Amino acid sequence: MNFQSSNTVREIVLAIPGATRVFEQAGIDYCCGGQRSLTDACTKAGVSLAEMMQALQSADAASATSADQFTTASLSELIEHIVRKHHAFTRTEIQRLNALLDKVYNVHGQNHPELATIRSLFQKLGTELEPHMMKEECVLFPYITTLEIAVRNESAVARPPFGTVANPVRMMMFEHDAAGELIEQIRIQSANYAVPADACISFQTLYQALDDFAKDLHLHIHLENNILFPRAIEMEGSVSAVAAR
Repeated sequence: MNFQSSNTVREIVLAIPGATRVFEQAGIDYCCGGQRSLTDACTKAGVSLAEMMQALQSADAASATSADQFTTASLSELIEHIVRKHHAFTRTEIQRLNALLDKVYNVHGQNHPELATIRSLFQKLGTELEPHMMKEECVLFPYITTLEIAVRNESAVARPPFGTVANPVRMMMFEHDAAGELIEQIRIQSANYAVPADACISFQTLYQALDDFAKDLHLHIHLENNILFPRAIEMEGSVSAVAAR
């Protein structure tokens, strides 16, 4: 990809599959912050633009022969992947991490008061993500699947109660932003998941699991914000065009 510093983070991630790893390592938000230019993203993260462009060029060269399967997969295939991999992982980890946070806080909370804040932030995150995923699975995703079938069959689709797919998409993206902010606050409170010298195995496991959770959530939101949702909005326009003929 011939990219410039003015390209958005979203554009780069869509064109270079390995860019997600580069951005994760640099602490650049490529999901909720995908509309920022590379220059702005580097400034916000406090990293060198020149070094970032070099790292991205290396990632581009390494992935030159591979394509991002999710930009070409059907939307139903992408939805199935999101639900089976990311939604399932998120639900399992919310339950596991809440229990682990309680355990570590009870043992280390007196010496590490940041654990109380981290526990509160994660509880809030889990409370928000559970209904968020349910709304996607019960309302938004089925409608997107219906849209795709209508396009394939060149048929019309019933107008949904929410008017247009852009409306729930807008709400989901707003909720993604809120989740991203909570994850960022957890990262800050944990000093970028740095394990203290007096940490037990459970403490070490907790911070590693929180880091893994954050990385999975970033990729999860990226697939929705930057691939699924824009394609669904475009597809709804195609269905309207078919219905108008």
